[in-house]
Amino acid sequence: MAASLPSQFKSLQHHLRTAQEHDKRDPVVAYYCRLYAMQTGMKIDSKSPECRKFLSKLMDQLETLKKQLGDCDSITQEIVGSAHIENYALKMFLYADNEDRAGRFHKNMIKSFYTASLLLDTLSVFGELTEENVQHRKYARWKATYIHNCLKNGETPEAGPIGWEGEEYNEDDDQGTFSMSNEAPERTGSTYQPGSMPTSNYSGIQIPPGAHAPANTPAEIPHSTGEANLTPEDFAKAQKYCKYAGSALQYEDVNTAVQNLQKALKLLTTGRE
Repeated sequence: MAASLPSQFKSLQHHLRTAQEHDKRDPVVAYYCRLYAMQTGMKIDSKSPECRKFLSKLMDQLETLKKQLGDCDSITQEIVGSAHIENYALKMFLYADNEDRAGRFHKNMIKSFYTASLLLDTLSVFGELTEENVQHRKYARWKATYIHNCLKNGETPEAGPIGWEGEEYNEDDDQGTFSMSNEAPERTGSTYQPGSMPTSNYSGIQIPPGAHAPANTPAEIPHSTGEANLTPEDFAKAQKYCKYAGSALQYEDVNTAVQNLQKALKLLTTGRE
């Protein structure tokens, strides 16, 4: 697909490559990566002949994928799809971050950081990214850049949050290709200080203990004193927590599942989060 990619869509090449890599591994991830590419491509250029032809083929791919996935909840229900992608991105981020903080620097962890940032891009198909996700995306890209450059230059990377040199990681940099980022980080001296680094919560998902900080002790769930007066928004939130829990169980992440089920139970029994 890269050979037929119009030059106008160069910024989407890694999202499309991620889609190809997940066609068999996780078709839901592949679907939303392509959906993101199509939606973004439409905004970039939907009029030139080469772009229209490419977008048309991409749309056909999406339709084929949608039929193959049938009644998959992650495709038919946006809230489930969003939870699936966010959980997947989180797992990749945590893997890379744990490797980084343990001082284990290698190509797989660099790619995991970068792929996590691409999947956080993909979340925009469900709406505007949260500030947390924006910060995580920035950090993942910058970390991939820093470690890649250190290894390339024969230097030992510094573990954890570090200074940012203004470059954005490019997965094709085996040939030395880099692109400058348009976004500026928050800086204090030479150390990058993200405004909202993952601690114990990530967009409502409990991060397993040992990832960044000990997980919060679950609050006790008050006993219901009667039927709570729930709004449609409350039901939607409770459903979201349950879907996050279900997605966590796919990764055998019991802690995250329990935390989100407790949140759903509290909301349904008290009408409060």
